[in-house]
Amino acid sequence: MTSSDARVLVVWLPDWPVIAARRSLELPADQPLALIHKGVVFACSSDARTSGVQRGLAVREAQLRCPQLLVVAYDPQVDARAFEPVVASLEDLVPGVRILRPGLCAIRARGPARFYGGEERAASTILEALARADIPARLGIADSVFGAERAALKTNDVTPLSIVDVGTTRQFLSAQPISTLDDTALVPVLRRLGLHRLGDFAALDRTAVGARFGEAGLRAHARASATDRLSGAEHTPEVDFGVDVIFEPALDRVDQIAFGVRTASESMVDRLAENGMVCTALRITVTSESGERRERSWSHPHHFSAADVVDRVRWQLQGSGGGNAGLTSPIERVEMSPARVDASANHESGLWGTSLDERVHHALARLHSILGHGAVATASLGGGRFLNERQVLVAWGDETPTSKRALPWPGSIPPPAPATVFAHPRPADVRGPSGEPVEVDARGMTTATPAWLALDRSPALKVSSWAGPWPVTQRWWDADARRSAQRFQMVDSEGMAWLMILEDHEWAAEARYD
Repeated sequence: MTSSDARVLVVWLPDWPVIAARRSLELPADQPLALIHKGVVFACSSDARTSGVQRGLAVREAQLRCPQLLVVAYDPQVDARAFEPVVASLEDLVPGVRILRPGLCAIRARGPARFYGGEERAASTILEALARADIPARLGIADSVFGAERAALKTNDVTPLSIVDVGTTRQFLSAQPISTLDDTALVPVLRRLGLHRLGDFAALDRTAVGARFGEAGLRAHARASATDRLSGAEHTPEVDFGVDVIFEPALDRVDQIAFGVRTASESMVDRLAENGMVCTALRITVTSESGERRERSWSHPHHFSAADVVDRVRWQLQGSGGGNAGLTSPIERVEMSPARVDASANHESGLWGTSLDERVHHALARLHSILGHGAVATASLGGGRFLNERQVLVAWGDETPTSKRALPWPGSIPPPAPATVFAHPRPADVRGPSGEPVEVDARGMTTATPAWLALDRSPALKVSSWAGPWPVTQRWWDADARRSAQRFQMVDSEGMAWLMILEDHEWAAEARYD
């Protein structure tokens, strides 16, 4: 590929997360705004920067520097949704738009340059079109994606276009600081090695870089040496597979409505199949004659068939399935749309017929259809510090609760987790070597070494090994619901391992390691 063939045009929308948030929340343009992610400023408006607010600043420090600052949590979905119309408008002018991130996209420059009569004219056409849509944009053109991005970032309001001449992108990048790679793991190492400019890093042998820094180092080296190329799938506008059913006159019988949506359900499932997809999560919105709306998302452990979609509409109208009470007036409109899709190849039947899991799935699906939502449930692991609280029954097909924090937290149980959790902790007694009760003092130390363990008033067994305590404190601010306990792991002389808990001077076995 020649240098001219590799030319890339990058479109950058400055402060795009702030612009997207303003449009979503309908905020005035003169309101200082900061988007917060993980407790620090992720992005901020130009007027906020004038007051000293900057990316990476703590929230309190940002508010101290700019008292009028409006703080809003950063939502990447809002960012991406607002960028979709911008990309659609770009695709009306040039084909093959690739989204690098919301607010930044790249296009091969060769085609637009030929069509519009040169790179500069193509860039001017794009800038004028975006300006008419009230979208401030900057453009950069270079021999590589990273080079074009850096060129766009060096533009300003007066000169919104920067073109790096063919064959000079590496020289353009060489004098820039190594921090422009924006790799928090790699950049400090390169600095310690004395590589302070992109040109210093690009001069290294690529094989040696790969041997020392692996794949991440090779990607960074390609950016520094202007050899990274535009790759990946082009942006494809989302196809709307949703269907609406309007009833005139409005209907008040569930069976009539279910019959009325059947054809639309089959059409939605068939269109998905034609595109090689299946629906694994479904959103249904029901609107009544009086304007009431009920919306609910339904999940499926396999994928929705047309009959499954009709069942969910019927259950939602009947008010089953947790908080979707029936509407008080006849139904005027039912909207059904896939909330999540998957490739149909991931859900094909096995070559030699259905497996045992698939037969179980079909049996549960049949029961689910007959008995209704919530009648068939599966056990799942939920949140909570005490094990019997974490056992949650989830309606079959619904998404299981997931832990939002994978890191260790105070009171968590070290792996492996116990296999048998008692619905009600089994009373126990733990004694020291001389038969004295074992307690935990205010400093978190045991008053005696656990030596004997008795469960359910059975004969005491010798404790061969133990670990702990691990304090568990819950709702300390609530006088009625607060709990404070100490956890231990103990192995008795018969080789059985137990998860023990000491609460209010009472011992109990919370679970057993089978």
